[in-house]
Amino acid sequence: MSPRSTTVAIVGAGPAGLVLAHLLRRAGVDTAVHERLTRAELERAARAGVLEHRVVEHLRGLGLADRLVAEGERHGRCEIVCLGERVTVDYGALSGGARHWVYPQQSLVRDLIAAYEADGGTIAFGSPVAAVAADGTGRPVLRTAEGELRAEYAVGCEGAHGVVAAAFPDRAEGPARRYPYDWLTVLARIDRPVAAVRYAVHADGFAGMMPRTADVGRFYLEVPAGERVEEWAPERIRGELGRRLGLGGADPVPGELLETGVLRMRGRVARRMRHGRLLLAGDAAHTVTPSGAKGLNSAVADAADLAGALTADLLGGDTGALDGYQRRRLEAAWRTQEFSDRLLDLLHLPAGLPPEQREFALRLRLERIRRIAAPGPEGADFARAYAGAGQLTAAPVGAVPRPAAPPPSDAAVSPG
Repeated sequence: MSPRSTTVAIVGAGPAGLVLAHLLRRAGVDTAVHERLTRAELERAARAGVLEHRVVEHLRGLGLADRLVAEGERHGRCEIVCLGERVTVDYGALSGGARHWVYPQQSLVRDLIAAYEADGGTIAFGSPVAAVAADGTGRPVLRTAEGELRAEYAVGCEGAHGVVAAAFPDRAEGPARRYPYDWLTVLARIDRPVAAVRYAVHADGFAGMMPRTADVGRFYLEVPAGERVEEWAPERIRGELGRRLGLGGADPVPGELLETGVLRMRGRVARRMRHGRLLLAGDAAHTVTPSGAKGLNSAVADAADLAGALTADLLGGDTGALDGYQRRRLEAAWRTQEFSDRLLDLLHLPAGLPPEQREFALRLRLERIRRIAAPGPEGADFARAYAGAGQLTAAPVGAVPRPAAPPPSDAAVSPG
């Protein structure tokens, strides 16, 4: 079987891989996309569903958000419940107008695939990459079921344990944290839509309620680290959600549980996102907890930045562009981790806190909640970071960036 060749090989057809493929194709860079899942599996995998303001604005600029804007919902406020008080954080107003869009990730993936194919691109579904190595010139060679694929660059967009990261000498390892609790994750039928994200800071553990569709909601419950989902019967889940979230009146009522699982709460950032001609984007380089809904958004931000850097390198002759990508995105990854960790600290009581000290800890958190809900620098900082205000670092579509004019940084307005 004769080796195939391409300019950029992308491993993984999630949001990061697909956005990167779109941008490179529009710039005239030849790409090959390999995805281990079948198309049907990929398009029905329920994951994230909250998109930042700047991510949607970027997709709209690319003409890739028509269905998202038509069918998604904009949200600009969240609720935080603590000691029986429900505080509304109007982050849309506090941020100066930046809001989230609620749109299931699997729907976004389906839209991106359809648009890529309509533009003449092809994706190798059900085609895992078994290994990545380098030839005598340092260029990557990917081993696939269809034979060898040779490329100028290979980009890992396939998650934390992918083959591109595994080809780094240090396997793209980096500092990590295992949190002292886990989250029980629930996808449930509801009798009415979730009007706003609700977080509950409770003596017995955090709970969360997130919008997904008109009749489905995403729920979270803090559970002990290492907990097994089998310990939680549906009746127990619904009871704890109602009690911790303070559900009642006009609130949605969780009904049939469509999906349950336990999310092991971890954060990590690779020490580097580039090794020679191997590059990483999204979860392959950094894992962030669901706190603040930053995972999908960080992945798209990586892709937008990397597309500009690769285009500058391949078409503009800027040999330092990819180093700039690594520097910017690692800085952004740490800003994102800090924001997620700060929000987790607000939503969870310290591990092992004796019952007699929990009210004190809850009252401290209630004061912090009131401050981020009030007009002023603290509220504005939280709101802009939470909603993803500003713009993504990205090159103009179809243009070759000039090496002397690096893309602007939005470090001051968002965690990345």
